[in-house]
Amino acid sequence: MEETFLISFAGIFILGVGAQWLAWRFRLPSILLLLLFGFIAGPATGSLHPESLFGEMLFPAVSLAVAIILFEGGMSLKIAELRSIGSVLFRLISGGALATLTIISAAAYWLLDLNPSLAILLGAILVVTGPTVIGPLLRYVRPSGQVGAILNWEGIVIDPVGAMFAVLVFEAIIAGGFQEATTVVFAGIMRTLGVGLVVGALGAGLMILLLRRYWVPDFLQNPVVLMMVTGVFVAANVGQTESGLLAVTVMGIIMANQPYVPVRHIVEFKENLRTLLIASLFIVLTARLEFSDLTGIGIESLIFLAVVIVIARPAAVALSTIGSGLNWRERIFLAWMAPRGIVAASVSSIFALRMVEAGIPSAERLVPLTFLVIAGTVAFYSLTVAPVARLLRVVLPNPQGALIVGADSVARTIARALHEKGYQVLLVDTNPANITAAKREDLPTSEGNVLADDLANEINLGGIGRLLALTPNDQVNTLAVIEYAQLFGRAEVYQLSLPRNGQSGKGRVSQKLHGRLLFGPDLTHEYLARQLSEGAVIKTTQLVRTSDSQAFRTPEGEFALPLFLLGENGTFTVVTADRAPVLRQGQMAICLVGPSETSPATARMLQLPEPVVNQ
Repeated sequence: MEETFLISFAGIFILGVGAQWLAWRFRLPSILLLLLFGFIAGPATGSLHPESLFGEMLFPAVSLAVAIILFEGGMSLKIAELRSIGSVLFRLISGGALATLTIISAAAYWLLDLNPSLAILLGAILVVTGPTVIGPLLRYVRPSGQVGAILNWEGIVIDPVGAMFAVLVFEAIIAGGFQEATTVVFAGIMRTLGVGLVVGALGAGLMILLLRRYWVPDFLQNPVVLMMVTGVFVAANVGQTESGLLAVTVMGIIMANQPYVPVRHIVEFKENLRTLLIASLFIVLTARLEFSDLTGIGIESLIFLAVVIVIARPAAVALSTIGSGLNWRERIFLAWMAPRGIVAASVSSIFALRMVEAGIPSAERLVPLTFLVIAGTVAFYSLTVAPVARLLRVVLPNPQGALIVGADSVARTIARALHEKGYQVLLVDTNPANITAAKREDLPTSEGNVLADDLANEINLGGIGRLLALTPNDQVNTLAVIEYAQLFGRAEVYQLSLPRNGQSGKGRVSQKLHGRLLFGPDLTHEYLARQLSEGAVIKTTQLVRTSDSQAFRTPEGEFALPLFLLGENGTFTVVTADRAPVLRQGQMAICLVGPSETSPATARMLQLPEPVVNQ
């Protein structure tokens, strides 16, 4: 028996994380593979039985996991974004949510033959979208402009709103009678908002105080934050049912936007935890389904799903974006993104049990109908959102541009070579003279500190998928790649080589404290600046490899140091110290091109064979 439990627990993690890794490897939406793997583990093979594995702990554990995910989601929200998207967001989570609830409830009543109470409860449950599905899709598509921020905010804030709707509808059903139900709903809204806001703010304030006074050692900060999130969630739920999700979201938003203590290390920990929780939750909840739930799906259920996708969501977006300033492409894209996720699954499972216990007819249909909408919307949006985004031109596929830290002569020369080949570049520097020089060369610039908290929100990163740190200050370069590794991923943050200063082994900077080293071993800013000042140029050329060395030449015989290898499909590969260039016949590259003969000193620095001098 113990081995069976161990295999089940291990299987959940292996399937969940494996699905996300395969999705990244083959550029597929991770949610799609998670649903597929959960279906295979549960209904298809019967290998995983969550109720037997977790027993009565299943739904409390799911609720707590959702709370942690929402807290992490709250920590990704920036209050400054509300200046531009606040009105649209408020209308989406108020009038838009009510429109969604009304349309879905009516469709459930007429198409699925549910009684009015159950139809309204299903509509309330399906109001939510959620960060568990919106987040992975946004990372997969990376929309430009305001739509990404709107969807991110909506996906996080709508979860506690939808859970509150579901609780209030359930309490109104149990109360019975219109007057009693109205009183219950109004009082419930006030209690939920009051308890959620107060408990969330108190939890954030206490955590900030503990961190600011250094009352928690560094190695315990993440566990203490996790403890505090758990305490806030439970305390709020004790005060008012399902207000815990609102409380932890408020706590996350406050901690992310306060100026008193740094929380980056907490954000990174919660991001890793969120990935594991999302993977596990989708596997577990999908595995709960039975084949009998799926065989009961008829044409009416599929029509109901179509109503959710092509009527309810577009109507809510149309109502919420009137006079918003969003163009028609952005409004259509917003209408094309409303997948349902973990919160809908967990809330439907919990209330289905409660309503069966209360003797509500057909209450057992809530869970399979909810999972139909989850699977249907996830599959539909996952398969269509990328081509629709490209068609609407609200996203640039596989962004190849570069955010360049620094705008001195070295950075400008490299940026100009990329820009001339049609790649998006943006130079960021605090030096006004460097910015002015870059503007004279018609290079896109932003004057400011790349390490400032609000810079990433103020600059347009559309079409940019990597960072090149090219300043002469190694500390700035290192801090920049650490800062932006979260945004671009560690594989796409690069910096110039750090000077050895005669050190090796223990004297070198740890790999985890710097990005991938650009162009080759010991290709420092000083070396590049000296080469350019002595007449070397950076240009696009065809590479020729000599037969007896690692050196490269241009067709004219000039020495060429490859910096970027150009692909035929509009992509380019950054040459790094950890990966030697792999060339094909006629490879085009952006190179540092110098004299026809390389000096012994330069050859040693580049770790190339010294040239043979003709006698």
